[in-house]
Amino acid sequence: MVVTKDTLIGEILDADMEVAPFFLNMGMHCLGCPASRMESIEEACMVHGVDPDDLVDELNAYFESNA
Repeated sequence: MVVTKDTLIGEILDADMEVAPFFLNMGMHCLGCPASRMESIEEACMVHGVDPDDLVDELNAYFESNA
């Protein structure tokens, strides 16, 4: 999977639930909420004060190493 700032959180979690800690570590503790699954990386990062490029890089590195 390749993650961009436009990728929906639900798509990422559906691909691999092991990435949940990436979101929890940024303060996004509402992963079970249906609304959060429809947020893009960029939207979630904006709400939580996180640089979306950093999260995208971390997620892509994870997916590359677990391919």
